[in-house]
Amino acid sequence: MNTTLKFTILGISSALLFAQCSPQKTEEITEEEIVEVVKTPTLTKIWETDTTLITNESVLYDASSGKIYVSNIEGDPREKDGKGSISIIDKEGNIVNQAWVTGLNAPKGMGITNGKLYVTDIDQLVEINLESGKISKKHPIKGAGFLNDLATHEGKVYFTDMNTGKVHLLEDGKISTVTEGHESINGIAIADNGTLYGLDKSGLKMLNADGSAEILNKNVTGGDGLVILGDGKYIASRWAGEIYFVNGEEETLMLDTKDAESNTADIGFIPEDNIVLVPTFFKNKVVAYKLDY
Repeated sequence: MNTTLKFTILGISSALLFAQCSPQKTEEITEEEIVEVVKTPTLTKIWETDTTLITNESVLYDASSGKIYVSNIEGDPREKDGKGSISIIDKEGNIVNQAWVTGLNAPKGMGITNGKLYVTDIDQLVEINLESGKISKKHPIKGAGFLNDLATHEGKVYFTDMNTGKVHLLEDGKISTVTEGHESINGIAIADNGTLYGLDKSGLKMLNADGSAEILNKNVTGGDGLVILGDGKYIASRWAGEIYFVNGEEETLMLDTKDAESNTADIGFIPEDNIVLVPTFFKNKVVAYKLDY
């Protein structure tokens, strides 16, 4: 081998070996440089129904059947005029049955338990057979002025009265008051463990079994619809046209349709698809939004 070539190869080999054995330069990252990326919750519109759901106030998804129930006031929210109805739509926004139940007055909040659909109707709680769509019973509520939202859990039916600031309970055919003193209470929801939550003039509350309450978020006041996501996260709507993502004491405004005069009343939720169902009241349609958070 040529001597010059031999030493050239040895030189290159030594350089490579030196480079491989030398410590690599690394950049130190301080705690101040580590920034947590927080995803902003968003709602993206995916469909809307025809505008034939007159003054629709509440939407309820039934996971067992895939049906979506819509309560339509079709008149004055306080007037006993017999114009109110319940419609059924599907998960694509098609109206399946416009007049599934008729002859109500001003139906609002809804909930399902024991094969029955329960709906508040001004001063009474109406019980509807899910299979037949027939009204099976009406429970008059003494002193009620404006029954509103409703939630069910293990055969129990909880419902709010905005005028009196009370939450009532139907259990084993009997009506009782479980908590009171909640000014303009509207939206209500129940966690899987039976914990009750509500929205009133003071904000988002946890309603304790002994009748006391704890304010969890004092900024989302006067709320209408409430959805529990879990891990301290919620969705809350305000009738005027606002929907918030609530995470403890913090909240994010995800939707604002006030300028379009499109209301966001008692919202529903399809948990397996993360879809928020929005009754638009005077716009006479239900709008579905994909929730990303």
